[in-house]
Amino acid sequence: MAARAKSRAFVARGMIGQRPKISTGLLAGSIVKCADNSGARQLRLIQVMGYKGRLRRIPPAAVGDRVVVSVRKGTPDLRKKIFQAVIVRQKKPFRRTDGVWLQFEENAAVVITPEGEMRGSEIRGPVAKEAAERWPRIASAASIII
Repeated sequence: MAARAKSRAFVARGMIGQRPKISTGLLAGSIVKCADNSGARQLRLIQVMGYKGRLRRIPPAAVGDRVVVSVRKGTPDLRKKIFQAVIVRQKKPFRRTDGVWLQFEENAAVVITPEGEMRGSEIRGPVAKEAAERWPRIASAASIII
């Protein structure tokens, strides 16, 4: 059989580069706080975009990952709707390449459009450097990058 010549890489617009190895702190079904002013307050993680897994394995997500979420609490026009989001904070400690361990007080995400633009205009609270490096639109709207 002929071997495949090239593997196609999916590159989303609005995203830069590859993700470093980060401990996955969120599973599908996790409830995360919405860190922007889009009108959503609480999000449920449904699926991790680009995750190729195994049968019955729950997809994990980490800081900087694009995920599919449903709005659990928020304005009535957003509730029970499905959006894409980027994880900007996670409770589970993860190690950076310089040896520093980082951990946040809560899990949080920012709602984005399928093109990679933010639905809100500002971000409340800090944003992890890993998410800011990978998503420049989020970095420009963030007040604090840790």
